[in-house]
Formats: sequence, structure tokens, C-alpha cells
Amino acid sequence: MANVLTRLARTIESRQGADEKKSYAAKLFARGPEKCAEKFGEEAVEAIIAAAKGDKKNLTEEAADVIFHLFVMLASRDVKFEDVLAELERREGTSGIVEKENRNK
Repeated sequence: MANVLTRLARTIESRQGADEKKSYAAKLFARGPEKCAEKFGEEAVEAIIAAAKGDKKNLTEEAADVIFHLFVMLASRDVKFEDVLAELERREGTSGIVEKENRNK
């Protein structure tokens, strides 16, 4: 499963500077990192609404949109998906409560 996410991240990263008429991601990149972040937020809200309504099919679709737009937002700020994975691995096996407390030290 992680392979599809890694492929998606690489594909999105490769769209920076590409033809906006041929790539939706390229169109978002051209609008700037702030727009990429805004679009991620919009998609997250749509996922929240689908979850609140209990619409499993729509939530599945919106969750895919959230992941796509998260990757666009990360790439727009030159954050690599591999770095996010490394951070998740660093946190693996640690209670969320403990991890959050350690971040504030």
C-alpha cells in the first residue's frame, strides 16, 4: 500500500513546472504554496462533512482527495514524502500522548 503512496508523491513532485493544461497538480503549483494549502483545507473539510454524514463512499473518495492535496501541499513547500514517513517511523511505538509531550520540551 505504501508503494502507491510513494509513486503518487513522486508523480506529484514531478509535476512542478509542468504544463498547467496537462496537469492539475502543475496548475496548483503555479498558483503558489498558499493556494495548495488552501485547497488541502477545502478537501479536508469535505472529508469531515462526509464522515459526519456517515457517507462511506463519499468519505473514501474525499479521503483520496485529501491525500492527493496533502502531497501537493508538501511538495509546494519542498517537504518530501519520505521525510514524513521517516517521522512516522520515529514515532512508531510511542504513545501519542507521550510523543506530543516530548515535542513541547
